[in-house]
Amino acid sequence: MERGFGRSPTFLVGSERQRHNLEQLQRREQHLAEQYQKNKPLCFVASAYQQTHPAKAQGGHIDADVTVVSPMMVGVADGVSQIAEYGLDPSELPKELLKACEELAMQQLMPDGMKMKQGMYKGPIPLMREAYEATEALGSTTALLAVLDNSTIIHGKLHPMIAVLSIGDCEILVLRHLQGQSARESSLEAIFHTEMQRIDGNAQCPLQICRLDERVDADFDERMPLEVIERGAAVHCVSAYEGDIVVMGSDGVFDNLFLDEIVDICNEFLVRDPASKFVPTEQALLQEVAHRIVEACHAKTRPNQFGQYLDAPIGKGGKRDDTCCVVAEVVEWTQARSEAWARIRRQRRWRNIFTCGGSFEACCEDDEEGIEESARSFGTGRENTRGGDPEGSEEEEEEEDSDERRCVIS
Repeated sequence: MERGFGRSPTFLVGSERQRHNLEQLQRREQHLAEQYQKNKPLCFVASAYQQTHPAKAQGGHIDADVTVVSPMMVGVADGVSQIAEYGLDPSELPKELLKACEELAMQQLMPDGMKMKQGMYKGPIPLMREAYEATEALGSTTALLAVLDNSTIIHGKLHPMIAVLSIGDCEILVLRHLQGQSARESSLEAIFHTEMQRIDGNAQCPLQICRLDERVDADFDERMPLEVIERGAAVHCVSAYEGDIVVMGSDGVFDNLFLDEIVDICNEFLVRDPASKFVPTEQALLQEVAHRIVEACHAKTRPNQFGQYLDAPIGKGGKRDDTCCVVAEVVEWTQARSEAWARIRRQRRWRNIFTCGGSFEACCEDDEEGIEESARSFGTGRENTRGGDPEGSEEEEEEEDSDERRCVIS
């Protein structure tokens, strides 16, 4: 029963060691597809699933994987487990960071009704920097964001883009339905995939965003996390089209599953007839896909019925690790979705007001469950645009604009 990597914690990487690798890991790339479609804003409908590896759960380890799903941004962060050795909760910084990213994305990217906001969003790097500066927790984490930018204009027409920011070894895979040999064949195929950012290729030392004190690193430089964000982040802009599938996960996903295995799982569940009108996928099905991917990751770390370990990208038998996965579909931003999300935001604001003094805590805990249930049920994929035929507004093209606005990558 030969096996490879087994369980291995993620190690903290010192400031100087990270600084010397920033230029090598940095990416600034655009991936444009020239198949312009109808002039409409897009959003994500997404679900997430995560599971602590049984071997870690038995030892009482804290699961530091964190996910966020919202209409204009999905994200994954993986807290560095070694932080727990210093009496710190490794999940606190990734939780604070993704929450701040989500709030900023909602402020800067959420359309005002059906109109795009202009001038607020400056790109994924300024968003991540502002989010980090809004956090206070000590810790260290990798992070991956996919931001749906509806402000890009090419040849005078709206051209939505997915802006990807990656710091560390979480990865993203973008899939698109491509027509097969016959008119009724369509399967998802990979059109974009990021690479891991690991110091000297060491699987235990990814690039990290951190805030440390003297207990952990006496030489910690407070400027280092901002340097990592601004100089080390890998940023890509990818054309987005209705029906695209985004799969993102912690290293527990991509160390254990080959890309074709992930694509096969998605094709098993997300079947589409190219001859039929596009219908958004039910959110429950997206969660089932995420669940299946995580299960397949953990299965790699167990021997099969013949007592053999299966091959994995990191080696035979994979890596025993906490694993989280987000599966999102790109769909049209409709009036119904706008009204549903506006309602969720109002509920969240009221919750924040009434919990400031602490006297409404017990009451609002129940209310919070209702709000998050509303958020989970938002955009399940079968709502109709108000005012008759949902396709009616799509025929109205924006006026030609000689100035092009490109996806911001710096």
